[in-house]
Amino acid sequence: MQTIHCVFITGAATGIGRAAARLFSKQGWFVGLADIDTAGLKALGEELGEAHCLTMALDVRDADAWHTALASFHRATGRLDVLLNNAGILISGPLEANTLERHQAVLDVNVKGVLNGCQLAKPYLQSTPGSRVINMSSAAAVYGQASLATYSASKFAVRALTEALNIEWQKDGIRVMDVMPLFVQTDMVTNMNARSIERMGVRLTTQDVARTIYAAATYQGSFGKVHWPVGFMATWLFRLTALGPDRLSRFVASRLAA
Repeated sequence: MQTIHCVFITGAATGIGRAAARLFSKQGWFVGLADIDTAGLKALGEELGEAHCLTMALDVRDADAWHTALASFHRATGRLDVLLNNAGILISGPLEANTLERHQAVLDVNVKGVLNGCQLAKPYLQSTPGSRVINMSSAAAVYGQASLATYSASKFAVRALTEALNIEWQKDGIRVMDVMPLFVQTDMVTNMNARSIERMGVRLTTQDVARTIYAAATYQGSFGKVHWPVGFMATWLFRLTALGPDRLSRFVASRLAA
């Protein structure tokens, strides 16, 4: 009997999460759809069909809500092949242009939400052979981005957590990877106040990112493959900063923001 693989996706109701859910479902996976957007979840759940997905209201900042959602998903499936920590929010503009509360909200969702997911999903991942975590990072985690300071910081935290857990959890057979797109055509970049988006443009679609996520989910190579840049520009920036001195990285980042 063929095994049906199962993926749990946060921020599944819209954007990248929705595109990923559609792709995994098309490939025959059972999909856990988790989001605070209950109307969006309902619509996507009806589109995919109840035989192929389970919808769950989830605020990723809430550890108790994570416990409930993961337990519900595991009762329904008996396995967790992939946790996709996709939920995230963004603010832009000079640091002082946003309130401290908005900066803290970005960190709560983008960092605390990912940490909650990794910590609380570990037992379910560990009981599923070949399981993995895929965290949504960003090309903003390559070098700190002006006018995206807090968002960039949150994605650096995701990158660091990913790198650390990929080493820690190898003994448990759990791969931990991140996906690093540049700007993607979603509502999140609408009216974004950052010079870098004007210079770089918004070239990636949610489907582009979903395809990279699926490639990471099905990758069977070395544990050393941790970061998955999406598209030519993100790959170029990632390689440039990896090979060049800090002053070169700073120069490129400053030119994008100038």
